[in-house]
Amino acid sequence: MTEKADYKDILNEYKDQIRILKDEISELQDNTKAKDSALKRTTQKLENVTSDLTLANEDIEKLKNELKLKKTIIS
Repeated sequence: MTEKADYKDILNEYKDQIRILKDEISELQDNTKAKDSALKRTTQKLENVTSDLTLANEDIEKLKNELKLKKTIIS
């Protein structure tokens, strides 16, 4: 009778450990999804900033060229 009780205790312990591991896996998966979403948002922001910077640099170059042209005309 003692062996059956021991096996039941062992099985219950394994079941508890499996439940705990499943909970931990679920938590890790949730954290991974949250980090992936944050990374995606950050990447989109970086793409937008890069695009804005490119447009601003193009505008600066146009203004420089206009200024050079005006200086040439005045001289």
